[in-house]
Amino acid sequence: MEQEQLQISSSSSRWEGYVDWRNRPAIRGRHGGMVAASFVLVVEVLENLAYLANASNLVMYLSEYMHLSPSNAANNVTDFMGTAFLLALLGGFLSDAFFTTYHIYLISAVIEFLGLILLTVQARFPSLKPPPCTPVNPNSPCQEVGGGKAGMLFLGLYMVALGVGGIKGSLATHGAEQFDESTPQGRKQRSTFFNFFIFSLACGGLIAVTLVVWIEDNKGWEWGFGISTISILLSIPVFLAGSTLYRNKIPCGSPLTTILKVLIAAALNRCITKTPSNAIASNTASPLSPTPIITKQPDHPHSAIELNHDGTETPSQSLKFLNRAVLNNKCTVQQLEEVKIVLKILPIFACTIMLNCCLAQLSTFSVQQAATMDTKLGSLKVPPASLPIFPVVFIMILAPLYDQFIVAFFRKATKSEMGISHLQRIGIGLALSIVAMAIAAAVEIKRKRVATRAAMLYSTEPLPITFFWIALQYLFLGSADLFTLAGLLEFFFTEAPAGMRSLATSLTWASLAMGYYLSSLIVSVVNGVSGKFSGDKWLSGEKLNSYRLERFYWLMCVLSGLNFLHYLFWACRYKYRTTGANK
Repeated sequence: MEQEQLQISSSSSRWEGYVDWRNRPAIRGRHGGMVAASFVLVVEVLENLAYLANASNLVMYLSEYMHLSPSNAANNVTDFMGTAFLLALLGGFLSDAFFTTYHIYLISAVIEFLGLILLTVQARFPSLKPPPCTPVNPNSPCQEVGGGKAGMLFLGLYMVALGVGGIKGSLATHGAEQFDESTPQGRKQRSTFFNFFIFSLACGGLIAVTLVVWIEDNKGWEWGFGISTISILLSIPVFLAGSTLYRNKIPCGSPLTTILKVLIAAALNRCITKTPSNAIASNTASPLSPTPIITKQPDHPHSAIELNHDGTETPSQSLKFLNRAVLNNKCTVQQLEEVKIVLKILPIFACTIMLNCCLAQLSTFSVQQAATMDTKLGSLKVPPASLPIFPVVFIMILAPLYDQFIVAFFRKATKSEMGISHLQRIGIGLALSIVAMAIAAAVEIKRKRVATRAAMLYSTEPLPITFFWIALQYLFLGSADLFTLAGLLEFFFTEAPAGMRSLATSLTWASLAMGYYLSSLIVSVVNGVSGKFSGDKWLSGEKLNSYRLERFYWLMCVLSGLNFLHYLFWACRYKYRTTGANK
Protein backbone atom coordinates (compact mmCIF):
# COMPACT_ATOMS: atom_id res chain seq x y z
CA MET A 1 0.00 0.00 0.00
CA GLU A 2 2.78 2.43 0.93
CA GLN A 3 4.64 1.48 -2.25
CA GLU A 4 1.54 2.27 -4.39
CA GLN A 5 1.12 5.66 -2.68
CA LEU A 6 4.81 6.40 -3.26
CA GLN A 7 4.43 5.59 -6.97
CA ILE A 8 1.33 7.83 -7.24
CA SER A 9 3.17 10.66 -5.46
CA SER A 10 6.21 10.22 -7.73
CA SER A 11 4.01 10.25 -10.84
CA SER A 12 2.14 13.39 -9.78
CA SER A 13 5.41 15.23 -9.15
CA ARG A 14 6.59 14.74 -12.74
CA TRP A 15 5.85 16.88 -15.79
CA GLU A 16 4.12 14.45 -18.11
CA GLY A 17 5.73 14.46 -21.56
CA TYR A 18 8.81 16.46 -20.48
CA VAL A 19 12.41 15.56 -19.64
CA ASP A 20 15.39 17.47 -18.27
CA TRP A 21 18.61 18.10 -20.17
CA ARG A 22 19.90 14.62 -19.26
CA ASN A 23 16.76 12.99 -20.66
CA ARG A 24 15.40 12.15 -17.20
CA PRO A 25 11.77 12.90 -16.21
CA ALA A 26 11.22 16.60 -15.48
CA ILE A 27 10.10 17.28 -11.89
CA ARG A 28 7.48 19.81 -10.79
CA GLY A 29 8.97 22.57 -8.66
CA ARG A 30 12.46 21.88 -9.98
CA HIS A 31 12.07 22.31 -13.73
CA GLY A 32 10.25 25.02 -15.66
CA GLY A 33 8.84 28.34 -14.47
CA MET A 34 9.74 31.99 -15.00
CA VAL A 35 13.32 31.59 -13.76
CA ALA A 36 14.02 28.98 -16.45
CA ALA A 37 12.35 31.16 -19.09
CA SER A 38 14.45 34.17 -18.03
CA PHE A 39 17.55 32.52 -19.52
CA VAL A 40 15.71 32.37 -22.84
CA LEU A 41 14.94 36.10 -22.61
CA VAL A 42 18.64 36.95 -22.10
CA VAL A 43 19.63 34.67 -24.97
CA GLU A 44 17.11 36.41 -27.24
CA VAL A 45 18.82 39.76 -26.56
CA LEU A 46 22.18 38.34 -27.71
CA GLU A 47 20.73 36.37 -30.61
CA ASN A 48 18.76 39.26 -32.07
CA LEU A 49 21.72 41.60 -31.59
CA ALA A 50 23.85 39.23 -33.70
CA TYR A 51 21.23 38.99 -36.44
CA LEU A 52 19.81 42.50 -36.63
CA ALA A 53 23.19 44.26 -36.39
CA ASN A 54 23.91 43.07 -39.92
CA ALA A 55 20.42 42.75 -41.39
CA SER A 56 19.47 46.36 -40.62
CA ASN A 57 22.52 47.77 -42.42
CA LEU A 58 23.21 45.00 -44.94
CA VAL A 59 21.73 46.94 -47.84
CA MET A 60 24.42 49.63 -47.38
CA TYR A 61 27.20 47.01 -47.18
CA LEU A 62 26.05 45.37 -50.41
CA SER A 63 25.71 48.75 -52.16
CA GLU A 64 28.92 50.45 -51.00
CA TYR A 65 31.37 47.56 -50.61
CA MET A 66 29.98 44.86 -52.93
CA HIS A 67 28.80 47.48 -55.50
CA LEU A 68 25.31 46.12 -56.10
CA SER A 69 22.68 48.52 -57.49
CA PRO A 70 20.10 49.85 -54.97
CA SER A 71 17.33 47.57 -56.28
CA ASN A 72 19.62 44.50 -56.42
CA ALA A 73 20.94 45.21 -52.94
CA ALA A 74 17.38 45.61 -51.62
CA ASN A 75 16.26 42.35 -53.24
CA ASN A 76 19.27 40.46 -51.89
CA VAL A 77 18.55 41.72 -48.38
CA THR A 78 14.88 40.74 -48.56
CA ASP A 79 15.83 37.33 -50.00
CA PHE A 80 18.36 36.77 -47.20
CA MET A 81 15.97 37.82 -44.45
CA GLY A 82 13.10 35.92 -46.03
CA THR A 83 15.16 32.74 -46.23
CA ALA A 84 16.25 33.09 -42.61
CA PHE A 85 12.68 33.34 -41.38
CA LEU A 86 11.36 30.66 -43.74
CA LEU A 87 13.93 28.22 -42.38
CA ALA A 88 12.27 28.67 -38.98
CA LEU A 89 9.77 26.10 -40.27
CA LEU A 90 12.61 23.59 -40.54
CA GLY A 91 13.74 24.38 -37.00
CA GLY A 92 10.20 24.05 -35.70
CA PHE A 93 9.60 20.78 -37.56
CA LEU A 94 12.81 19.20 -36.24
CA SER A 95 11.97 20.36 -32.70
CA ASP A 96 8.56 18.68 -32.83
CA ALA A 97 9.57 15.55 -34.70
CA PHE A 98 13.08 14.41 -33.78
CA PHE A 99 14.99 16.75 -31.46
CA THR A 100 14.11 18.98 -28.54
CA THR A 101 14.04 22.77 -28.80
CA TYR A 102 17.05 22.67 -26.45
CA HIS A 103 19.22 20.80 -28.96
CA ILE A 104 17.95 22.68 -32.03
CA TYR A 105 18.95 26.01 -30.50
CA LEU A 106 22.50 24.83 -29.74
CA ILE A 107 23.02 23.36 -33.23
CA SER A 108 21.63 26.47 -34.93
CA ALA A 109 23.74 28.86 -32.84
CA VAL A 110 26.90 27.03 -33.90
CA ILE A 111 25.91 27.23 -37.60
CA GLU A 112 25.23 30.97 -37.33
CA PHE A 113 28.54 31.45 -35.54
CA LEU A 114 30.45 29.75 -38.39
CA GLY A 115 28.65 31.86 -41.01
CA LEU A 116 29.52 35.07 -39.18
CA ILE A 117 33.17 34.03 -39.05
CA LEU A 118 33.17 33.78 -42.87
CA LEU A 119 31.62 37.24 -43.23
CA THR A 120 34.06 38.74 -40.70
CA VAL A 121 37.08 37.34 -42.54
CA GLN A 122 35.80 38.64 -45.91
CA ALA A 123 35.14 42.11 -44.49
CA ARG A 124 38.61 42.18 -42.91
CA PHE A 125 40.70 41.45 -46.01
CA PRO A 126 40.41 43.74 -49.11
CA SER A 127 41.53 40.92 -51.40
CA LEU A 128 38.28 39.08 -50.65
CA LYS A 129 36.13 42.04 -51.77
CA PRO A 130 35.78 43.84 -55.13
CA PRO A 131 38.20 46.77 -55.61
CA PRO A 132 37.17 50.15 -54.14
CA CYS A 133 34.93 52.27 -56.31
CA THR A 134 37.54 54.93 -57.15
CA PRO A 135 38.30 54.48 -60.86
CA VAL A 136 40.43 56.84 -62.90
CA ASN A 137 37.45 57.51 -65.12
CA PRO A 138 34.61 58.59 -62.81
CA ASN A 139 32.05 57.64 -65.48
CA SER A 140 33.10 53.98 -65.52
CA PRO A 141 30.88 51.65 -63.46
CA CYS A 142 32.06 50.06 -60.22
CA GLN A 143 33.00 46.39 -60.32
CA GLU A 144 30.20 44.28 -58.83
CA VAL A 145 31.17 41.35 -56.60
CA GLY A 146 31.40 38.07 -58.47
CA GLY A 147 33.09 34.70 -58.72
CA GLY A 148 34.62 33.22 -55.60
CA LYS A 149 34.17 36.46 -53.67
CA ALA A 150 30.42 36.36 -54.29
CA GLY A 151 30.42 32.67 -53.36
CA MET A 152 32.08 33.43 -50.03
CA LEU A 153 29.66 36.29 -49.36
CA PHE A 154 26.51 34.29 -50.02
CA LEU A 155 27.81 31.14 -48.31
CA GLY A 156 28.38 33.16 -45.14
CA LEU A 157 25.04 34.95 -45.43
CA TYR A 158 23.02 31.78 -45.92
CA MET A 159 24.82 29.89 -43.18
CA VAL A 160 23.72 32.76 -40.94
CA ALA A 161 20.22 32.42 -42.40
CA LEU A 162 20.16 28.70 -41.61
CA GLY A 163 21.28 29.34 -38.04
CA VAL A 164 18.80 32.18 -37.53
CA GLY A 165 16.00 30.01 -38.88
CA GLY A 166 16.74 27.19 -36.45
CA ILE A 167 16.90 29.63 -33.53
CA LYS A 168 13.66 31.40 -34.45
CA GLY A 169 11.93 28.04 -34.82
CA SER A 170 12.95 26.78 -31.38
CA LEU A 171 13.80 29.54 -28.89
CA ALA A 172 10.37 31.14 -28.33
CA THR A 173 8.72 27.73 -28.05
CA HIS A 174 11.41 26.55 -25.63
CA GLY A 175 10.66 29.49 -23.34
CA ALA A 176 6.88 29.10 -23.57
CA GLU A 177 7.10 25.39 -22.74
CA GLN A 178 8.42 26.25 -19.27
CA PHE A 179 4.94 27.22 -18.01
CA ASP A 180 2.08 25.09 -16.70
CA GLU A 181 -0.80 25.77 -19.09
CA SER A 182 -3.26 23.84 -16.93
CA THR A 183 -3.48 26.71 -14.42
CA PRO A 184 -4.59 30.35 -14.89
CA GLN A 185 -1.35 31.54 -13.28
CA GLY A 186 0.73 29.48 -15.70
CA ARG A 187 -1.17 30.84 -18.70
CA LYS A 188 -0.81 34.43 -17.47
CA GLN A 189 2.93 33.91 -16.92
CA ARG A 190 3.21 32.50 -20.42
CA SER A 191 1.46 35.57 -21.84
CA THR A 192 3.89 37.75 -19.88
CA PHE A 193 6.78 35.72 -21.29
CA PHE A 194 5.70 36.40 -24.87
CA ASN A 195 5.41 40.14 -24.18
CA PHE A 196 8.89 40.24 -22.63
CA PHE A 197 10.24 38.04 -25.43
CA ILE A 198 9.38 40.93 -27.76
CA PHE A 199 10.95 43.31 -25.22
CA SER A 200 14.17 41.24 -25.28
CA LEU A 201 14.09 41.17 -29.06
CA ALA A 202 13.86 44.98 -28.99
CA CYS A 203 16.75 45.27 -26.50
CA GLY A 204 19.02 43.33 -28.83
CA GLY A 205 17.78 45.43 -31.71
CA LEU A 206 18.51 48.67 -29.84
CA ILE A 207 22.17 47.76 -29.36
CA ALA A 208 22.36 46.53 -32.95
CA VAL A 209 20.96 49.62 -34.68
CA THR A 210 22.89 52.11 -32.52
CA LEU A 211 26.27 50.93 -31.29
CA VAL A 212 26.98 48.18 -33.82
CA VAL A 213 25.71 50.13 -36.84
CA TRP A 214 27.79 53.16 -35.79
CA ILE A 215 30.86 50.91 -35.53
CA GLU A 216 30.16 49.44 -38.98
CA ASP A 217 29.90 52.88 -40.57
CA ASN A 218 32.84 54.47 -38.75
CA LYS A 219 35.28 51.69 -37.83
CA GLY A 220 34.66 49.11 -40.52
CA TRP A 221 32.40 46.20 -41.25
CA GLU A 222 34.87 43.66 -39.90
CA TRP A 223 34.19 45.14 -36.44
CA GLY A 224 30.44 44.93 -36.92
CA PHE A 225 30.56 41.31 -38.05
CA GLY A 226 33.01 40.58 -35.26
CA ILE A 227 30.64 41.92 -32.59
CA SER A 228 27.85 39.78 -34.02
CA THR A 229 30.13 36.74 -33.92
CA ILE A 230 31.02 37.34 -30.27
CA SER A 231 27.36 37.97 -29.39
CA ILE A 232 26.07 34.67 -30.81
CA LEU A 233 29.02 32.85 -29.22
CA LEU A 234 28.19 34.34 -25.78
CA SER A 235 24.57 33.26 -26.15
CA ILE A 236 25.58 29.59 -26.05
CA PRO A 237 27.02 29.50 -22.48
CA VAL A 238 24.15 31.74 -21.28
CA PHE A 239 21.65 29.25 -22.71
CA LEU A 240 23.54 26.31 -21.23
CA ALA A 241 23.55 27.99 -17.81
CA GLY A 242 19.82 27.30 -17.52
CA SER A 243 20.10 23.63 -18.49
CA THR A 244 19.37 22.27 -15.02
CA LEU A 245 16.15 24.32 -14.84
CA TYR A 246 14.65 23.63 -18.25
CA ARG A 247 11.89 21.17 -18.93
CA ASN A 248 12.19 19.93 -22.51
CA LYS A 249 9.24 18.67 -24.54
CA ILE A 250 9.68 15.08 -25.71
CA PRO A 251 9.49 14.94 -29.55
CA CYS A 252 6.25 13.28 -30.65
CA GLY A 253 7.11 12.28 -34.21
CA SER A 254 6.52 14.12 -37.46
CA PRO A 255 3.42 16.35 -37.34
CA LEU A 256 3.42 16.36 -41.15
CA THR A 257 2.79 12.60 -41.10
CA THR A 258 -0.43 13.09 -39.12
CA ILE A 259 -1.58 15.96 -41.35
CA LEU A 260 -0.97 13.95 -44.53
CA LYS A 261 -2.55 10.85 -42.99
CA VAL A 262 -5.80 12.69 -42.25
CA LEU A 263 -5.95 14.49 -45.61
CA ILE A 264 -5.25 11.33 -47.60
CA ALA A 265 -7.70 9.23 -45.55
CA ALA A 266 -10.43 11.83 -46.06
CA ALA A 267 -9.80 11.90 -49.82
CA LEU A 268 -9.73 8.10 -50.17
CA ASN A 269 -12.82 7.53 -48.04
CA ARG A 270 -14.70 10.15 -50.02
CA CYS A 271 -13.98 8.18 -53.15
CA ILE A 272 -14.84 4.69 -51.85
CA THR A 273 -17.83 5.27 -49.55
CA LYS A 274 -20.90 7.44 -49.02
CA THR A 275 -21.14 6.77 -45.30
CA PRO A 276 -22.29 9.87 -43.30
CA SER A 277 -19.36 12.17 -42.56
CA ASN A 278 -19.79 12.11 -38.78
CA ALA A 279 -19.24 8.37 -38.38
CA ILE A 280 -18.03 7.16 -34.98
CA ALA A 281 -14.32 6.55 -34.84
CA SER A 282 -11.81 4.93 -32.58
CA ASN A 283 -11.38 6.34 -29.09
CA THR A 284 -7.66 5.68 -29.20
CA ALA A 285 -5.51 8.64 -28.15
CA SER A 286 -3.33 10.25 -30.79
CA PRO A 287 0.37 9.38 -30.60
CA LEU A 288 1.11 12.93 -31.70
CA SER A 289 0.18 14.63 -28.45
CA PRO A 290 0.59 13.27 -24.94
CA THR A 291 -2.06 15.72 -23.66
CA PRO A 292 -5.51 14.78 -25.01
CA ILE A 293 -8.00 17.35 -26.26
CA ILE A 294 -10.45 18.29 -23.51
CA THR A 295 -13.86 16.76 -24.14
CA LYS A 296 -16.81 19.17 -24.15
CA GLN A 297 -15.03 22.44 -23.40
CA PRO A 298 -17.89 24.53 -21.98
CA ASP A 299 -16.51 27.85 -23.23
CA HIS A 300 -15.68 26.67 -26.73
CA PRO A 301 -18.03 23.88 -27.81
CA HIS A 302 -17.14 24.28 -31.47
CA SER A 303 -13.64 22.93 -30.86
CA ALA A 304 -14.55 20.11 -28.48
CA ILE A 305 -14.68 16.39 -29.17
CA GLU A 306 -18.19 15.23 -28.36
CA LEU A 307 -19.04 11.88 -26.77
CA ASN A 308 -21.90 9.66 -27.83
CA HIS A 309 -24.02 7.89 -25.23
CA ASP A 310 -21.87 4.78 -25.49
CA GLY A 311 -18.70 6.76 -24.75
CA THR A 312 -17.31 6.80 -28.29
CA GLU A 313 -16.06 10.02 -29.87
CA THR A 314 -17.62 11.85 -32.80
CA PRO A 315 -15.93 14.61 -34.85
CA SER A 316 -16.91 18.25 -34.59
CA GLN A 317 -19.04 19.78 -37.35
CA SER A 318 -16.43 22.30 -38.50
CA LEU A 319 -14.64 21.41 -41.76
CA LYS A 320 -17.03 18.48 -42.15
CA PHE A 321 -15.46 17.42 -45.44
CA LEU A 322 -12.55 15.98 -43.43
CA ASN A 323 -14.75 13.83 -41.15
CA ARG A 324 -14.60 10.92 -43.55
CA ALA A 325 -10.96 10.43 -42.49
CA VAL A 326 -12.12 8.55 -39.35
CA LEU A 327 -14.08 5.91 -41.27
CA ASN A 328 -12.72 2.37 -40.98
CA ASN A 329 -10.49 3.52 -38.10
CA LYS A 330 -7.89 4.95 -40.50
CA CYS A 331 -7.45 7.97 -38.20
CA THR A 332 -8.50 8.76 -34.66
CA VAL A 333 -10.91 11.57 -33.90
CA GLN A 334 -8.18 13.36 -31.99
CA GLN A 335 -5.86 13.28 -35.01
CA LEU A 336 -8.69 14.63 -37.15
CA GLU A 337 -9.44 17.48 -34.73
CA GLU A 338 -5.76 18.42 -34.48
CA VAL A 339 -5.49 18.70 -38.27
CA LYS A 340 -8.65 20.82 -38.32
CA ILE A 341 -7.05 23.21 -35.83
CA VAL A 342 -3.98 23.58 -38.06
CA LEU A 343 -6.12 24.30 -41.12
CA LYS A 344 -8.16 26.90 -39.22
CA ILE A 345 -5.13 28.95 -38.23
CA LEU A 346 -3.69 29.06 -41.77
CA PRO A 347 -5.97 31.91 -42.99
CA ILE A 348 -4.85 34.05 -40.02
CA PHE A 349 -1.26 33.28 -40.97
CA ALA A 350 -1.91 34.28 -44.59
CA CYS A 351 -3.43 37.61 -43.58
CA THR A 352 -0.27 38.72 -41.76
CA ILE A 353 2.00 38.32 -44.79
CA MET A 354 1.08 41.74 -46.21
CA LEU A 355 2.03 43.45 -42.93
CA ASN A 356 5.47 41.87 -43.08
CA CYS A 357 5.79 42.97 -46.68
CA CYS A 358 5.40 46.53 -45.36
CA LEU A 359 7.96 45.85 -42.63
CA ALA A 360 10.45 44.76 -45.29
CA GLN A 361 10.61 48.36 -46.47
CA LEU A 362 12.27 49.36 -43.17
CA SER A 363 15.38 47.40 -44.15
CA THR A 364 15.51 48.54 -47.78
CA PHE A 365 14.00 51.67 -49.30
CA SER A 366 13.51 53.49 -45.99
CA VAL A 367 17.23 53.18 -45.18
CA GLN A 368 18.11 54.46 -48.66
CA GLN A 369 15.68 57.37 -48.24
CA ALA A 370 17.28 58.37 -44.94
CA ALA A 371 20.74 58.20 -46.54
CA THR A 372 19.75 61.10 -48.83
CA MET A 373 18.55 63.30 -45.95
CA ASP A 374 20.15 65.34 -43.19
CA THR A 375 20.96 62.78 -40.49
CA LYS A 376 22.65 65.17 -38.07
CA LEU A 377 21.41 65.29 -34.49
CA GLY A 378 23.24 68.32 -33.12
CA SER A 379 26.91 67.57 -33.68
CA LEU A 380 26.26 63.81 -33.99
CA LYS A 381 25.74 62.24 -37.42
CA VAL A 382 23.27 59.38 -37.12
CA PRO A 383 23.81 56.41 -39.48
CA PRO A 384 20.70 55.82 -41.65
CA ALA A 385 20.56 52.18 -40.55
CA SER A 386 20.05 53.37 -36.96
CA LEU A 387 16.56 54.66 -37.80
CA PRO A 388 14.90 51.51 -36.36
CA ILE A 389 15.87 52.93 -32.95
CA PHE A 390 12.52 54.77 -32.96
CA PRO A 391 10.23 51.71 -33.13
CA VAL A 392 12.67 49.72 -30.98
CA VAL A 393 12.58 52.25 -28.13
CA PHE A 394 8.82 52.54 -28.47
CA ILE A 395 8.48 48.73 -28.21
CA MET A 396 10.73 48.69 -25.14
CA ILE A 397 8.50 51.27 -23.48
CA LEU A 398 5.15 49.89 -24.64
CA ALA A 399 5.76 46.15 -24.05
CA PRO A 400 6.03 46.41 -20.22
CA LEU A 401 3.22 48.99 -20.09
CA TYR A 402 1.02 46.74 -22.19
CA ASP A 403 1.69 43.70 -20.01
CA GLN A 404 1.43 45.37 -16.61
CA PHE A 405 -1.26 48.01 -17.15
CA ILE A 406 -3.17 47.75 -20.44
CA VAL A 407 -3.83 44.00 -20.18
CA ALA A 408 -4.63 44.31 -16.47
CA PHE A 409 -7.16 47.05 -17.22
CA PHE A 410 -8.91 45.06 -19.95
CA ARG A 411 -8.93 41.91 -17.82
CA LYS A 412 -10.93 43.81 -15.22
CA ALA A 413 -13.10 45.52 -17.80
CA THR A 414 -13.94 42.37 -19.76
CA LYS A 415 -13.68 39.95 -16.80
CA SER A 416 -11.74 37.56 -19.02
CA GLU A 417 -8.37 35.90 -18.55
CA MET A 418 -6.79 37.41 -21.67
CA GLY A 419 -8.18 40.95 -21.55
CA ILE A 420 -7.28 41.61 -25.18
CA SER A 421 -7.53 38.54 -27.37
CA HIS A 422 -4.76 37.41 -29.70
CA LEU A 423 -6.79 38.18 -32.82
CA GLN A 424 -7.62 41.68 -31.56
CA ARG A 425 -3.90 42.38 -31.08
CA ILE A 426 -3.15 41.16 -34.59
CA GLY A 427 -5.97 43.29 -36.02
CA ILE A 428 -4.61 46.43 -34.33
CA GLY A 429 -1.22 45.76 -35.89
CA LEU A 430 -2.68 45.33 -39.37
CA ALA A 431 -4.63 48.60 -39.04
CA LEU A 432 -1.48 50.47 -37.97
CA SER A 433 0.38 49.19 -41.04
CA ILE A 434 -2.17 50.91 -43.31
CA VAL A 435 -1.53 54.22 -41.56
CA ALA A 436 2.24 53.67 -41.77
CA MET A 437 2.20 53.19 -45.56
CA ALA A 438 0.08 56.31 -46.05
CA ILE A 439 2.56 58.30 -43.95
CA ALA A 440 5.48 56.81 -45.91
CA ALA A 441 3.95 57.97 -49.19
CA ALA A 442 3.32 61.48 -47.85
CA VAL A 443 6.87 61.78 -46.50
CA GLU A 444 8.39 60.66 -49.81
CA ILE A 445 6.36 63.30 -51.64
CA LYS A 446 7.73 65.93 -49.25
CA ARG A 447 11.32 64.62 -49.63
CA LYS A 448 11.14 64.76 -53.44
CA ARG A 449 9.61 68.23 -53.31
CA VAL A 450 12.51 69.48 -51.15
CA ALA A 451 15.03 67.90 -53.55
CA THR A 452 13.36 69.56 -56.54
CA ARG A 453 13.17 73.01 -54.95
CA ALA A 454 16.81 72.81 -53.88
CA ALA A 455 17.86 71.59 -57.35
CA MET A 456 19.45 68.52 -55.71
CA LEU A 457 17.69 65.67 -57.51
CA TYR A 458 21.00 64.35 -58.82
CA SER A 459 23.23 65.59 -56.01
CA THR A 460 25.05 63.29 -53.60
CA GLU A 461 24.89 65.89 -50.82
CA PRO A 462 22.34 65.48 -48.00
CA LEU A 463 19.00 67.15 -48.68
CA PRO A 464 17.96 70.07 -46.44
CA ILE A 465 15.31 67.97 -44.68
CA THR A 466 15.74 66.09 -41.42
CA PHE A 467 15.59 62.32 -41.31
CA PHE A 468 13.07 62.56 -38.46
CA TRP A 469 10.35 62.62 -41.14
CA ILE A 470 11.25 59.01 -42.01
CA ALA A 471 11.02 58.15 -38.31
CA LEU A 472 7.22 58.55 -38.50
CA GLN A 473 6.74 55.49 -40.68
CA TYR A 474 9.20 53.56 -38.50
CA LEU A 475 7.16 54.47 -35.44
CA PHE A 476 3.86 53.22 -36.84
CA LEU A 477 5.32 50.07 -38.38
CA GLY A 478 7.18 49.34 -35.16
CA SER A 479 3.94 49.63 -33.22
CA ALA A 480 2.24 47.34 -35.72
CA ASP A 481 5.06 44.84 -35.29
CA LEU A 482 4.70 44.84 -31.50
CA PHE A 483 0.99 44.07 -31.57
CA THR A 484 1.13 41.55 -34.38
CA LEU A 485 4.32 39.63 -33.54
CA ALA A 486 3.50 39.02 -29.88
CA GLY A 487 -0.10 38.21 -30.75
CA LEU A 488 0.90 35.74 -33.45
CA LEU A 489 3.48 33.94 -31.30
CA GLU A 490 1.02 33.39 -28.47
CA PHE A 491 -1.90 32.63 -30.82
CA PHE A 492 -0.07 29.89 -32.71
CA PHE A 493 1.44 28.40 -29.55
CA THR A 494 -1.82 28.24 -27.59
CA GLU A 495 -4.06 27.15 -30.46
CA ALA A 496 -1.82 24.45 -31.95
CA PRO A 497 -1.89 20.81 -30.77
CA ALA A 498 0.86 20.04 -28.24
CA GLY A 499 2.85 17.97 -30.74
CA MET A 500 2.83 20.73 -33.37
CA ARG A 501 3.63 23.80 -31.29
CA SER A 502 7.16 24.48 -32.51
CA LEU A 503 6.08 24.13 -36.13
CA ALA A 504 2.96 26.25 -35.59
CA THR A 505 4.88 28.98 -33.74
CA SER A 506 7.36 29.00 -36.62
CA LEU A 507 4.52 30.21 -38.84
CA THR A 508 5.05 33.61 -37.19
CA TRP A 509 8.53 33.82 -38.68
CA ALA A 510 7.41 32.17 -41.93
CA SER A 511 4.93 35.03 -42.29
CA LEU A 512 7.89 37.42 -42.08
CA ALA A 513 9.67 35.37 -44.75
CA MET A 514 6.69 35.42 -47.07
CA GLY A 515 6.44 39.16 -46.53
CA TYR A 516 10.04 39.70 -47.61
CA TYR A 517 9.61 37.47 -50.65
CA LEU A 518 6.34 39.20 -51.52
CA SER A 519 8.14 42.55 -51.27
CA SER A 520 10.72 41.41 -53.83
CA LEU A 521 7.94 40.07 -56.07
CA ILE A 522 5.92 43.29 -55.85
CA VAL A 523 9.02 45.35 -56.71
CA SER A 524 9.65 43.17 -59.78
CA VAL A 525 6.01 43.26 -60.88
CA VAL A 526 5.75 47.02 -60.34
CA ASN A 527 8.88 47.60 -62.42
CA GLY A 528 7.64 45.27 -65.15
CA VAL A 529 4.16 46.76 -65.41
CA SER A 530 5.23 50.41 -65.06
CA GLY A 531 8.03 49.94 -67.59
CA LYS A 532 5.68 48.26 -70.08
CA PHE A 533 2.87 50.80 -69.95
CA SER A 534 4.67 54.07 -69.21
CA GLY A 535 8.26 53.37 -70.21
CA ASP A 536 9.34 54.72 -66.82
CA LYS A 537 9.96 52.04 -64.19
CA TRP A 538 8.88 53.19 -60.74
CA LEU A 539 11.73 51.51 -58.84
CA SER A 540 14.71 51.58 -61.16
CA GLY A 541 17.73 53.80 -61.65
CA GLU A 542 21.11 54.62 -60.15
CA LYS A 543 19.74 57.37 -57.89
CA LEU A 544 16.86 57.01 -55.46
CA ASN A 545 15.49 60.41 -56.50
CA SER A 546 14.65 58.98 -59.91
CA TYR A 547 12.37 56.37 -58.30
CA ARG A 548 8.58 56.78 -58.07
CA LEU A 549 8.68 55.55 -54.51
CA GLU A 550 5.61 57.50 -53.39
CA ARG A 551 3.47 55.58 -55.89
CA PHE A 552 4.86 52.31 -54.59
CA TYR A 553 3.96 53.28 -51.03
CA TRP A 554 0.40 54.25 -52.04
CA LEU A 555 0.07 50.85 -53.71
CA MET A 556 1.22 49.17 -50.48
CA CYS A 557 -1.32 51.23 -48.54
CA VAL A 558 -4.17 50.06 -50.78
CA LEU A 559 -3.04 46.43 -50.64
CA SER A 560 -2.78 46.65 -46.84
CA GLY A 561 -6.33 47.99 -46.63
CA LEU A 562 -7.69 45.12 -48.74
CA ASN A 563 -5.71 42.67 -46.64
CA PHE A 564 -7.23 44.09 -43.45
CA LEU A 565 -10.75 43.45 -44.78
CA HIS A 566 -9.66 39.92 -45.65
CA TYR A 567 -8.39 39.46 -42.10
CA LEU A 568 -11.65 40.68 -40.56
CA PHE A 569 -13.55 38.07 -42.58
CA TRP A 570 -11.55 35.20 -41.05
CA ALA A 571 -11.01 36.62 -37.56
CA CYS A 572 -14.73 37.20 -36.98
CA ARG A 573 -15.43 33.56 -37.81
CA TYR A 574 -12.60 31.99 -35.82
CA LYS A 575 -13.52 29.97 -32.73
CA TYR A 576 -10.83 29.62 -30.06
CA ARG A 577 -10.10 26.12 -28.81
CA THR A 578 -8.09 26.96 -25.68
CA THR A 579 -9.29 28.06 -22.26
CA GLY A 580 -8.83 31.74 -21.58
CA ALA A 581 -8.95 33.02 -25.13
CA ASN A 582 -11.55 35.50 -26.09
CA LYS A 583 -13.63 35.85 -29.16
